[in-house]
Amino acid sequence: MTSETSSQAASDTVTSFRPDDLHQLAELGTLVAAARDALSDDMVARAAGAFSEGVMLLDRLTRNDGLVHLLQEMDRPENQLFLISMSNAFTAASRDLATAPPASGGVGGLLKLLSDPGTQEGLRLVALIAARLSDSMREIHHRGG
Repeated sequence: MTSETSSQAASDTVTSFRPDDLHQLAELGTLVAAARDALSDDMVARAAGAFSEGVMLLDRLTRNDGLVHLLQEMDRPENQLFLISMSNAFTAASRDLATAPPASGGVGGLLKLLSDPGTQEGLRLVALIAARLSDSMREIHHRGG
């Protein structure tokens, strides 16, 4: 690069500076100063404390092998679909319960509820989960884990 081309490059850099750039930089400085003035010492201390507690919580969570395993299992597509179905069921059940008349009680009402196919499917789901959980807990305790 000759001295003529280097001085040309330098002048191109200078000419690309716009007066509006300095104004925007001054506005940014004003914004930072206003944010600094708006934060009291107490706010800064609370934010620092919250950040510190958040880091400690994150450290504890990542050291929890059970939670890490659960999160890995939740990453599986079938478990994600299960969670979506469960959240939809909670929403629908909440609406149904809010609009349904109170249960009349008694054995007759219980038998009517148990004869509902949806109730039977729900009980089957709970029974399957409970059986798998029980098997898994036995296996873990037999292995000494």
